Amino acid sequence: QVQLVQSGGGLVQAGESLRLSCAASMPTFGVYAVGWFRQTPEKDREFVGAISGNVGSTYWMYEDSVQGRFTISRDSATNSVYLQMNSLKPEDTAVYYCAAGSKTSRWRYDYNWWGQGTQVAVSS
Repeated sequence: QVQLVQSGGGLVQAGESLRLSCAASMPTFGVYAVGWFRQTPEKDREFVGAISGNVGSTYWMYEDSVQGRFTISRDSATNSVYLQMNSLKPEDTAVYYCAAGSKTSRWRYDYNWWGQGTQVAVSS
């Protein structure tokens, strides 16, 4: 069982940056892929980006609208994965979730464990 605890988020102005953290309870967290998703009251939960597990070469996937602005990284020393969000836009406003699973995927149902979610609000 993997427990994911998220931190970060908050209210910023357009153009500013935020970093979200996703910390795992188990020491083998590094083998799992981690995806980031976001959800608003108007939209279903959508894919933001993902990073593969530490098996073989690391690779990343990003949704087109965040490519070049958002970066996912992982730190084995802290058993955490981070979502660095730069040049934020009002349309990035959402509740953001991290999720872990055995497959690096854009599909939410490929992930088994989820964080509690954290609110990001970007004002214009």
